[in-house]
Amino acid sequence: MPKTFNPDDATTVKRSKVGVWELYEDVGPKIVKIPLVSNIETLWESLDCLPYVWRMFKDIANIPGCMTYLSLYLLLEVGLSLLPALGVWYSGQLLQVVETAVEKRTVDKGFLIRIAIGRCITIFAIRLFTYVQDRVQSPLNLRIKRYYALRTFWAMARLDVPTFEDDVVQQQLQQSVSHSTRSSIAWDVVSTFLKIGSSAMRLFAQVAVLANVLSEQRDGNLLLMLTFAHLFMEWLSNYHGMLQRSGVWAATTENQHYITSEGLKRIVSSTLYRKEIVAMGLREHLWHQFKRRAERLGDKVTDFWEEYFHKRRQATLFIQFLQDPLGELPRIIFCLRAVQYPAAIPVSLTSLQLITSTVQGFSNSLFELVQKTSTVADKLQAVRKLYDASAVPNKVEDGHLPFPEDHRSLYSGFEIEFRKVSFRYPGLEALALDNVSFKLEQGQLCVIVGDNGSGKSTILKLIARLYDPIEGQILLNGMDIRTIKLADLRKATSVLFQDYSLFPLTIGENIGFGDPTHAYDIDRIRQAAKLGGCEDFIDKMPDGFDSYLERPVNDIYSNLPSGTSKLFGRAVSHSKIRKMSGKRAGRGLAEGKNGLSGGQMQRVALARTFMRSLVAPEPQVGLLLFDEPSASLDPTAEHDLFERLRELRGNKTMIFSTHRFGKLTRHADLIIYILNGVIQETGTHDALLKKEDGQYSRMWKLQAEAYL
Repeated sequence: MPKTFNPDDATTVKRSKVGVWELYEDVGPKIVKIPLVSNIETLWESLDCLPYVWRMFKDIANIPGCMTYLSLYLLLEVGLSLLPALGVWYSGQLLQVVETAVEKRTVDKGFLIRIAIGRCITIFAIRLFTYVQDRVQSPLNLRIKRYYALRTFWAMARLDVPTFEDDVVQQQLQQSVSHSTRSSIAWDVVSTFLKIGSSAMRLFAQVAVLANVLSEQRDGNLLLMLTFAHLFMEWLSNYHGMLQRSGVWAATTENQHYITSEGLKRIVSSTLYRKEIVAMGLREHLWHQFKRRAERLGDKVTDFWEEYFHKRRQATLFIQFLQDPLGELPRIIFCLRAVQYPAAIPVSLTSLQLITSTVQGFSNSLFELVQKTSTVADKLQAVRKLYDASAVPNKVEDGHLPFPEDHRSLYSGFEIEFRKVSFRYPGLEALALDNVSFKLEQGQLCVIVGDNGSGKSTILKLIARLYDPIEGQILLNGMDIRTIKLADLRKATSVLFQDYSLFPLTIGENIGFGDPTHAYDIDRIRQAAKLGGCEDFIDKMPDGFDSYLERPVNDIYSNLPSGTSKLFGRAVSHSKIRKMSGKRAGRGLAEGKNGLSGGQMQRVALARTFMRSLVAPEPQVGLLLFDEPSASLDPTAEHDLFERLRELRGNKTMIFSTHRFGKLTRHADLIIYILNGVIQETGTHDALLKKEDGQYSRMWKLQAEAYL
């Protein structure tokens, strides 16, 4: 394979037209890819994955009941591999009966009956084994799938924010998950190994029995060779799959009519653009634009894959023309032999039928063997990725010291200090925080103010230790935050982010998850909802606290009458696919879904925060972090929230970020004004207002003028 691929290099790249697409193919030396042999070579290169496969088999063996099911499944697979060969043997015995009848004009009726019964039993056994194997496979597959679903779920749940956001980790996680809803990666590997073994066993058994049966038949070997020649021609029809270049190619299109028409189709088929289409009166304009593009495209093929495979089929037309005549050669040989030996017609006809039927089974077994071996290397790599996903190290390393050292500090709050802290988000060059230093005493209220994107949210994320700073030190009660056990820090902290998310679960679960130990305590959930100001509208919803904000499982239906507007108590969508493209980034629920406004959703998020920090009879939290908690609230709700926070926080330390200079800043013990990641001013409200040329004073007066 070439180290680089340059489509503009005419010496190494061939350019051709595929409809509206430009296809660029590497013209390096052709590589002979012999089926099965090349598969084995690829498999040899993946032998380093075998320890993971062995580990997988040991894990499966430890799943309750799986060893019994797997052993039974294996025995049935062996039986299904050998029974077709037994059927060939019975057919050979029938051929001997016919030959004896032709030569001696006598038939051993008892022997013939035994052959017929044996043949029927073989067919019945194949059906029975297949049925039992299907019944065994279902519970075996489900148990393996459940075990690895739990493993994969934990592999994802355990990751911290910077690790989970890493593109490499995301790709690794996606590759460790089976895209089939019917099975898992582990079962795919197990079944593939079993199928390869059974296909090979069936293949060799059929060949051995067939060779033995036809060894004494006139023209048996000739008919066998001609039949296999037809099979070989089928393989040659896939010439481009056996004799390939490097396999490196790329395709692009610069046809503006096609590109624009695809964009127009996306516009009219997505809910994301519907408001603009209607409000701006664009429907006729979009229709005329699409029609004009379609007329300009005319009969040009736009489906790349359809045209690409059509061209590949054209390259094998000659072989395909030879394939059918070659398939008739065994019958031609039979006719010639029938003229030469009229008395042997029954024997020759039986031999021909036996060969053609058996070779077809042989062909199926061989194709299955090649197909399965071609995927083994990928499946071995998938097993490796499955186990590697569970071992991805978190970028935020856990500490070792318990926190807080004194449980009484949960009543009085924590002391927080930033010492020359700088931070940039992964993948970005600009600093989100630059040399930030401040100190907040126990039980104080701190309000961080500044424009959007100034770094307010970043300070809260660093305190919650979603990320670690690249420079400087953060202290909690005098302890380096990196040395504190993460589980203890998370228990002692309650945080509401500006870009909060509501889970695709019930409203009650969304609130209850604020305190996992009491996640289903409805009394505490109601109390938190009341504090968050969302109890009233939740009670008015059809299912109350059991209402789903976003139901994770859709109903399934087909061919419903158009007048059906509701089913199972939910609205019916008559479109084949409902795309959730209008969803807010990071919110988990678009405004208007289930009748909830942005402000109502923010109240649910607040209730979840209160569930952890204010509802528990014994203090669990000593630090409250609120990032723009009133961004979607109306003025009355915002005023009520501020008053409630002031009354209920007690002596807990609270940090509140906002770009609004509201009532809460008057009561702050410390105000931090930050701009572009740099602290501009710190102090109390009154002290900062006295600075006539200060940034805080200027912004306060600017916002106050809007209400005068």
